[in-house]
Amino acid sequence: MSRLKLISPDSATGKAKDLLGAVNAKLGMVPNMTRAMANAPTVLEGYLQLSGSLSHGVLSPKVREQLALAISETNGCDYCVAAHSAVGKMVGLTADQIRDSRLGTAIDSKIEALLRFAHKVVEARGRVTNGDLDEVRDAGFDDGAVAEVVAHVALNVFTNYFNNVAETDLDFPKAASLTIESAETA
Repeated sequence: MSRLKLISPDSATGKAKDLLGAVNAKLGMVPNMTRAMANAPTVLEGYLQLSGSLSHGVLSPKVREQLALAISETNGCDYCVAAHSAVGKMVGLTADQIRDSRLGTAIDSKIEALLRFAHKVVEARGRVTNGDLDEVRDAGFDDGAVAEVVAHVALNVFTNYFNNVAETDLDFPKAASLTIESAETA
């Protein structure tokens, strides 16, 4: 059971009601994470604004989901791994791409370099090396893409930590285990 109260869109008032209504209008549902964030409408609003802004960047929806999967797996956030596995399928990621992203790998070497960089940003708390930057640049990414990756790391670390603290109840299908057996049958 979630450790933070889940605000019902039906009983919400004021800014929380407006924000949850906007989430419902966009997604056709109100995920438990946003219901928990609605305890502090400024938190929900900040999440929605940053997420919305980043959706207009240079990184494709598939790449954004691959980043979210890699970061969420690194941070051990079951809620976000489940949510981004579901959304990843919606944007066209295959089961293999979802699994690979969670492992920080990809068949496409350019995407793999981006996932490795995001993992290094998380693990090093942003203190990446010049070599780390050179590797992602050598893969074909400019400083704008690097900046967006850092912003996606920040967004996902926020949601990962939020859900880990809240122990948000899953309202997406539980993500498959990353055992070797599940990789073979995925």
